[in-house]
Amino acid sequence: MKNLLKSKWLRIEALGVGAMMVIGFVNCQQPSDSKVSSLEPISSSEADFESIFDGETLEGWEGDPVYWSVKDGAITGEITPETLLKANTFLIWQGGQPGDFELKAEFKISEAGNSGINYRSERVEDVPFALKGYQADIDGKNSYTGQNYEERKRTTLAYRGQKTKISPQPDGVEMREYVERNAWKGLSVEQEIGDRAELGAMVKAGEWNSIHIIAKGNVLQHYVNGQLMSEVHDEDPKNRMESGYLGVQVHVGPPMKVQFKDVMLKQ
Repeated sequence: MKNLLKSKWLRIEALGVGAMMVIGFVNCQQPSDSKVSSLEPISSSEADFESIFDGETLEGWEGDPVYWSVKDGAITGEITPETLLKANTFLIWQGGQPGDFELKAEFKISEAGNSGINYRSERVEDVPFALKGYQADIDGKNSYTGQNYEERKRTTLAYRGQKTKISPQPDGVEMREYVERNAWKGLSVEQEIGDRAELGAMVKAGEWNSIHIIAKGNVLQHYVNGQLMSEVHDEDPKNRMESGYLGVQVHVGPPMKVQFKDVMLKQ
């Protein structure tokens, strides 16, 4: 009888241990509180974004129809062997001149492509459909995508992976005299956001990528695929722009193609 009771007790004990192991295993499979809390809901402010491209026409935009059209539901800028450019050309939004704003879009560019999104920009009087001003750079070889390049003005204000402060143009010095090796001499790196090559690897070559531009006061941020790529604090009151035209670019160079879709603006 003692042996029988002992045997039953051992079986019960074994079952208890087994149950505890199963419960522990199941608990391990449940998402932890930290994982759940990291999944943030979409901000209600998303509702404040408005589409500025209807997906079918270029209504509300102005540009040279030789280079700009709508294909596959996307704004399409294209250079062919027969339509090589002598000057960069833009498709310019006619709905206003945003100051503080956020812009979100999807872009895709060919390997030989060179493009960008200009904002807070001015029209160039003697060149049709040309802009000068801040640009979120985009290129097919992914050497510069995400950087802040000021078209026809101070050139590079932040390379990819940099948070910079831009010091004023000195008195008695012409703007172009204060540019060296295609970068503003007053560019001061305040912080390294990340390794330039590693950040570049986050951009999907030949595929659709997201871009998000935030301009607030004198702070300009460029995000690609959710990652901050560059940030500029513009402390140059003589040259910085508080508002201006918005446009997308095709750049002088070999035949190329760039496309933009889901273009959304919040002001």
